[in-house]
Amino acid sequence: MDGKRYPSDLTDAEWQRIEPLIPPASPGGRPRTIDVRGVVNAIRYLLQTRCSWRAIPGDLPDPSSVRYYYDRWRVDGTWGRVEQVLREEVPG
Repeated sequence: MDGKRYPSDLTDAEWQRIEPLIPPASPGGRPRTIDVRGVVNAIRYLLQTRCSWRAIPGDLPDPSSVRYYYDRWRVDGTWGRVEQVLREEVPG
């Protein structure tokens, strides 16, 4: 990753803490090609700015893909676990 583009983007330390929480791609399906860190950054951008799904900046993953993962992760509890970890202080 080249660096933060938006204040809501994950730091490398935050990503290291939450990456293990992200479910792997479904077995037997197409290989995952989307940048999952970009999806998380897009969700955080959306939630922090309160913009509409269509207003997610074009340099972030496609809004329909972001919505798919957000809905899926909310239902299966992944997003709640991610938020919980991100609320904890990063050891300094």
